[in-house]
Amino acid sequence: MGGATSPSPWRRHCALHFLLLLFWGTSEANEEHAVLPPRGWNSYDSFSWTVDENAYLQNAQIMAEKLLPHGYQYAVIDFLWYRKYVEGAYTDSYGFDNIDEWGRPFPDLQRFPSSRVDKGFSQIASKVHGMGLKFGIHLMKGISVQAVNANTPILDIKTGRPYLEDGRQWTARDIGLSHRTCAWMTHGFMSVNTDIGAGRAFLRSLYRQYADWGVDFVKVDCIFGTDYSPEEIITISELLQEIDRPIILSISPGTEVTPALAENISDHVNMYRITGDDWDNWKDVSSHFGVSSSFAAAKKIGATGLRGRSWPDLDMLPFGWLTDPSVNQGPHRKCNLTLDEQKSQMALWSMAKSPLMYGGDLRNLDDSTLNIITNPALLKINHYSRNNMEFHYVYSERTSNEEHPGHFRSPYPVHLTKNDGMFVSLTTCSDDAANGWYMFPQDGKPDHICRNYEILNDKNVSFCLGKTKRLLPSKKEHLSKFHISVTNTDDTCLDASAGQRRTASEIRFPMFSACRWHAKQMWELNANGNLVSSYSGLCAKVESRDEGGTSGGRAWVATGSKGEIYLAFFNLDSVSRKMTVQISDLGKVLRRTFLKKELCSCTEVWSGKNFGPVKEEISAVVNSHGSMVFEITC
Repeated sequence: MGGATSPSPWRRHCALHFLLLLFWGTSEANEEHAVLPPRGWNSYDSFSWTVDENAYLQNAQIMAEKLLPHGYQYAVIDFLWYRKYVEGAYTDSYGFDNIDEWGRPFPDLQRFPSSRVDKGFSQIASKVHGMGLKFGIHLMKGISVQAVNANTPILDIKTGRPYLEDGRQWTARDIGLSHRTCAWMTHGFMSVNTDIGAGRAFLRSLYRQYADWGVDFVKVDCIFGTDYSPEEIITISELLQEIDRPIILSISPGTEVTPALAENISDHVNMYRITGDDWDNWKDVSSHFGVSSSFAAAKKIGATGLRGRSWPDLDMLPFGWLTDPSVNQGPHRKCNLTLDEQKSQMALWSMAKSPLMYGGDLRNLDDSTLNIITNPALLKINHYSRNNMEFHYVYSERTSNEEHPGHFRSPYPVHLTKNDGMFVSLTTCSDDAANGWYMFPQDGKPDHICRNYEILNDKNVSFCLGKTKRLLPSKKEHLSKFHISVTNTDDTCLDASAGQRRTASEIRFPMFSACRWHAKQMWELNANGNLVSSYSGLCAKVESRDEGGTSGGRAWVATGSKGEIYLAFFNLDSVSRKMTVQISDLGKVLRRTFLKKELCSCTEVWSGKNFGPVKEEISAVVNSHGSMVFEITC
């Protein structure tokens, strides 16, 4: 039929959202920054570190066409853009990086030929800005080992000459902390001493250069969690505030992160990873439920951040066309998650208001993936919902004929299970869970380090690590420090870094590695009963392997801007589950009164199915590893 037609509600929603994005983009300099969880695309899941200029700009163009109308703004080049893509180069290789005369990395000119203009990204940033997008890059903490070994001078941006203080010229060796190399890239980067003017001068020259290139987003790696460097995080944040336009500050990785660890730094950043690397396997997805719940309970979602808000980050969405972790290869395979698993991941990321950074190669974006990451209801929840939290009043039962139906309803989290083993992780030393370690003498044999802990049913158990071996007292400050080896062996020690960059599903394994007599394996037992890592300054605690819940039914709840309620069911089990929530329990948690005769309309977001008027409960069968998200209006 001919003639004009009115735009669909969905098109009107997209147009309004796009106009709002334009408004925020022009007003952020004077108002709150990152007022909503950032969204974008990151090259890592599809290209590892091998992305080049052509592939990046192709992805950015598709992003501008298909994702920008849905709020995806930041196009990010992930790590090692300064590394030469030649034989022998890999994640922790040495000597393949481009650094300028001031020790600062610049792009690989073979992969990014437009960088020949200024040894920077200004040409690419200009093209990205022309698409309506914002430009981002990945960084490592501190300074490169290569620059320290070359002992490059430090640029004083005020004079344009080498940095001078106390009558002498300062260099890279003066500021590099060689005992604080990145745990998973020891040949790559080390922390900078921010207590001295030269250290701050180097970082100032670095970030001012990125601003000059047109960078809008920096993702600083190996600076949080295990490699916690709060002084450097705060210094970077202060330096970014000196720049006359806002730049998003994102930090990672997020291994061994707790709300207590984030307490000191969330004010200074816009995004911070709270998990290890997330890849396309169900163990990685399910491992995010416990940690996201703890940050929601601590009210860290959307707390005060750099020039505005800060958001706990659950890592990228590894959907679509991908590569493999830590390889020198571009996209070559499909996502290993089922559609149900991808929907569950998208639903949790949205209910937890995590930043949404898509990781697949957009040149091979299929319709099903596009529909998942642009679902309008999920995106609305991600940006505009409030009171987001795990909902514990849920009845869950298996629908299979297995021997144990596993049904319960309790005011306790539905994921509680029997204790089946303990492991060591890290937390801030102010965390109560870090207290209570003690030395246990072994009749003249090397001492053991132990801690009592309480498991379910108020039972107390002692958890002991292996025998200790004190360092030779070559330095006075080492007299009270020691290494902890596994019982009955001398070649495996407790390691604060575990020596590897780990995925989300791997961070719960014991932190032991081959004894190297390094600061990463140096510990001290203080008078407060804290077992303190000399490497990170964090303290050891004991956890149950099942803490965080990787099986059973889970639920989240949130409220909308117009009074609607969002309820999400998640089935982490290997079989289907029937899950039920009472409307009265929703009222208790959300502090809302429902009239006895009040009927609520209920629509399931993924399917669009109208569940009709509901009065007392909402009940549904959820597929294995699946999710259902309800929008409820009463």
